[in-house]
Amino acid sequence: MAGSGSLDRLVETARDYARGALSENTLKAYARDWASFARWCRMRGTDPLPPSPELLGLYIADLAAPGGKAPALSVASIERRLSGLAWGYAQRGARLDRGDRHIATVLAGIRRRHARPPVQKAAILPEDLLAMLATLPHDLRGLRDRAILLVGFAGGLRRSEIVGLDRAKDDTLDAGGWIEILEGGLIVTLRGKTGWRGVEIARGSSERTCPVQALEQWLHYARITFGPLFVAVSRDGRTATSRRLGDKHVARLVKQTVRDAGLRPDLPEAERLRLYAGHSLRAGLASSAEVEERHVQKQLGHASAEMTRRYQRRRDRFRVNLTRAVGL
Repeated sequence: MAGSGSLDRLVETARDYARGALSENTLKAYARDWASFARWCRMRGTDPLPPSPELLGLYIADLAAPGGKAPALSVASIERRLSGLAWGYAQRGARLDRGDRHIATVLAGIRRRHARPPVQKAAILPEDLLAMLATLPHDLRGLRDRAILLVGFAGGLRRSEIVGLDRAKDDTLDAGGWIEILEGGLIVTLRGKTGWRGVEIARGSSERTCPVQALEQWLHYARITFGPLFVAVSRDGRTATSRRLGDKHVARLVKQTVRDAGLRPDLPEAERLRLYAGHSLRAGLASSAEVEERHVQKQLGHASAEMTRRYQRRRDRFRVNLTRAVGL
C-alpha cells in the first residue's frame, strides 16, 4: 500500500482532524511549553528525547523552585506545562507517563508545599452591570461594547466564546460558534470540549437592559450580515472593520467599565481591578439568577453541579441547614 494516493489523502485528512481537536490558542501554548523544556534541556547538556520521567521530575522541581532569577510557577502552571509536554511527546511518536512515580511524587510534593486556594474573580452583579453600561458612549464602539457585556452576562459566556461567534453558521473557518436571532430571543451555538452546545438568551424586560436588542442595534449600525460578530471599529469610530476582536478586549472592557463605574470604592484601584476579569460575567450570572441550579448549570455548560457552585458567589449558602436537620 506504500505510495497509495488514497492513503496519503486520508493521512492528511486525519491530521487535519487531529489538529482540530485542540483550539489554536491551546496548540500555541503547548508549542511554547515544548520549546521551553527543550531549551532547559540544552542548557543542561541533555536531550528531551526519549522521554525520561526522572528528567521531568527535575524539570518541574526547577519550575517550582528555580535557582536563578526566574519566577516560580504556580502548581496550575506546572500541571499545564506537563499537559503541553505530553502533547509534544505524542507529536514526536513518544509517550509521557505523567503517572510515573518520579513525576507524580515530585508533583505531589509541589502541591503540598506550594498549592494555594484558587483566586476567584469577583462576580459582576446586575446592579454592577447597569452601572458599567452607563459609562459607555452612544457611538459605534459603545453599541458594540454594550452588546458584548450584555450578551456575555446573559449567556454566561467565556470571553473566548464571546469573540469567537459568527453571524451565521459556516461564515468563517476560525469561528467558535454562531448566533440565530428569533422572536423570543437569541440562540447561541458554541463549540465546546465535548462537542456543540446551545445557549438560549431570552429578551429582557426593558430596552435598556435587553441583550438581544443591544446585539440587534450593534449589528444594524455596524452593518454586519456575515462573518465575525464582534469586530474592531475604524480609528474615526464610524465604521466596523472585518477584523475579529481578541478575547483580551473583553477583559480590558470589563476592567475599564468597572473603573469608570467606581465599583468597590473601598479598595485601591489596582486591587479592585485585579478582582474583575472576563470571567466575572459568568460568575455574575451564576450568582444572580434566581432559578433552579440545573438551569444555571445548563447555561454555563458545566458537566457537574459542583462546578457550577464554584461560580456562585452569594447563592445557596446555608439554604440547606444540615445542622438543624439533625436536631442541633
